Amino acid sequence: MIFHQDSYERHGDWYNKHYPTIETKIKFYDNAHSKGILTINKWLQNILYSCINPLLIENPTTWLTVGDAYGLDAQHINNNGGDAIASDLQTDFLAIAMQEGIITNYAAQNAENLTYLDNELDYILCKEAYHHFPRPYAALYEMIRVAKKGIILIEPQDPVSKMPILLCVTNLFSGSPKLLNKFWKNRFSYETVGNFVYKVSEREFEKFAAALNLPLLAFKAINPNFYDEKIAGLKADNTNKQFKIIKIKKQILDCLVKFKILPGQVLSSIIFKKLPSETVIQQLKIEGYKLIYVPVNPYL
Repeated sequence: MIFHQDSYERHGDWYNKHYPTIETKIKFYDNAHSKGILTINKWLQNILYSCINPLLIENPTTWLTVGDAYGLDAQHINNNGGDAIASDLQTDFLAIAMQEGIITNYAAQNAENLTYLDNELDYILCKEAYHHFPRPYAALYEMIRVAKKGIILIEPQDPVSKMPILLCVTNLFSGSPKLLNKFWKNRFSYETVGNFVYKVSEREFEKFAAALNLPLLAFKAINPNFYDEKIAGLKADNTNKQFKIIKIKKQILDCLVKFKILPGQVLSSIIFKKLPSETVIQQLKIEGYKLIYVPVNPYL
């Protein structure tokens, strides 16, 4: 079997191995929604979802969520005025989500070969899925093809371009791979499912946008990676000692990122196919996005 096909099948099978029955899937949703209680997991997810909220202020907009195995990304969009189709390779979970009223529409989709027409949907959201893809650029070109207004990727950030010391060491030890790998232990990082963890950078999306003559990029670094399965379901309030510790850690990391001492854990990247309204642009700035206007190719 071709490697990328095997990789996709492994990911598709993962959910049914961990949640093999309808009952276990329904229980997952019961735990995820926690009867309206703000849990630590929800609090962390809200940090991620805040990145797409500036695009939801002008509705109605149509969306496709890619790699949205549980449909929770589509649920957030629908709850905030958008109209989202949840998609993933494996739709057993999404069928339950539809049955439980969590989502209103879903589809089985391979990110490398989306079944939609050019410019068919306003936005495509790929949250915490792109880094699993065996051929991420194949998926990136498919997403930009289908999107009318733009695509949003919320993914782990590659630290090299944001850490001069790491870049310096990389250059110094470029002739000694073993020494470099000892210093930079997660240079080649793989998940148990078998995929390489593909981290993203601002520069690669700048080049992508320039090559396609796209007008605007927006970037925002965030720090939501404090998930711990043991405490994920606990209340996110100041009576909870574990939550207070997470908040303090996040505040310290946010400060280090603000002063450019460390890069953010996660990069939210919006690649626009057309310039958004001034209202959206202002909201992006309010939410802490850095905007990069791509010069028009003078030879086209």
